[in-house]
Amino acid sequence: MPLISIVDDDSSLVDAIVSLLQSIGYLAGGFHSSEDFLQSPQLHDTDCLILDVRMPAIGGLELQQTLATMNYRIPIIFVTSYDSDEVRSQALQAGAVGFLSKPFSQEALSQAVRSALAIRREDRS
Repeated sequence: MPLISIVDDDSSLVDAIVSLLQSIGYLAGGFHSSEDFLQSPQLHDTDCLILDVRMPAIGGLELQQTLATMNYRIPIIFVTSYDSDEVRSQALQAGAVGFLSKPFSQEALSQAVRSALAIRREDRS
């Protein structure tokens, strides 16, 4: 079963996304900072990462770069309240598979996760 990790400094959003993903049959775990995720054993098993753009200390774009440097090829879906063409373009050019503006619908998130997991399966085959 695919494991989806959520990294966002908004704990209520993390809890909501974890609950949603679990209700539709995924394993999901949440983290309130990039540092917590990087130190977690879940890092090695994550099949899809839902990541906030702006967070204290290490933001989402920085985490994306860190994971690439560490050779982790985890499909990333960015979520943000601060959507801009520049940030969206930077995230997608660096390999993000999705970019959602908050608030987003459950269906938009579910579709983005399905697409990310399809990419993950292709990468593994």
